[in-house]
Amino acid sequence: MPQRLDGKAVAASVKKDLAARVERLKARGVEPGLGTILVGDDVGSRKYVAGKHRDCAEVGIRSIGVELPGDAGEDDILAAVDRLNADPACTGYIVQLPLPRGVDERRVIERIDPAKDADGMHPYNLGELVLHIDGRSAAPKPCTPRGVITLLDHYGIDLEGRDVCVVGRGITIGRTIGLMLSARNVNATVTLCHTGTRDIAAHLRTADVVVAAVGQADFVKPGDIKPGAVLVDVGVSRVYDEAEGRWRVRGDVDKACQPLASAYTPNPGGVGPMTRAMLLANVVEIAERAAGVD
Repeated sequence: MPQRLDGKAVAASVKKDLAARVERLKARGVEPGLGTILVGDDVGSRKYVAGKHRDCAEVGIRSIGVELPGDAGEDDILAAVDRLNADPACTGYIVQLPLPRGVDERRVIERIDPAKDADGMHPYNLGELVLHIDGRSAAPKPCTPRGVITLLDHYGIDLEGRDVCVVGRGITIGRTIGLMLSARNVNATVTLCHTGTRDIAAHLRTADVVVAAVGQADFVKPGDIKPGAVLVDVGVSRVYDEAEGRWRVRGDVDKACQPLASAYTPNPGGVGPMTRAMLLANVVEIAERAAGVD
């Protein structure tokens, strides 16, 4: 039987450990704080940010929520970024994307203090991934790739020397996870496939591990994978279920692939909870470094 890689269970374990570390920090007079900047009333973004603040409450991290109206201009958003950069109560923070049309998201992200970049997506911190071939940079790491690697490690899935096929070149995971997987502390061999790849299925069929992140429901089919492969499903799509008359979340990997795999992440309940847990981990680690805690 294939092994189900339960992201909810592992994230709960991570948060339990973080809660203990937060208590140790508080005993030294340090209280980590996670900030969020939310612009507008997008239902999905609001729900996602609310989940982050619930996570903070679970582990004892202070929540600092900044909300701006949907018609906020770029200068207003940059001013909010500057305030959190200067706020000593804010250990790390995120700017929830997408931002309103006309706002330069790259300029906003670049304005974040790299030392407070809880998402690990500031250009400086991405550069640290490139420079540290050993994988031991102290900079905050991108949450989704870190969550994937932490989940696989928890279940004892050794990536040393294994062939990993990543499908999708988005900045959230596709372009970043390759840097983390190919660092010496993981030592996998990575193939990145995208819309310009001529025969994606051929690459998938030779991979020991597949990381699917294209946001296209059931993109990876049973005929595309090698028997015994590890399947990591990162994509999220909303698909209307005619039989049930409602929208459902579907991943990039067809569920019919699961019996052929040696291990797989459910979707939902796999990578998503790990991403949120890694955001908290980044904040706690930033606070520990500032406090000189090993």
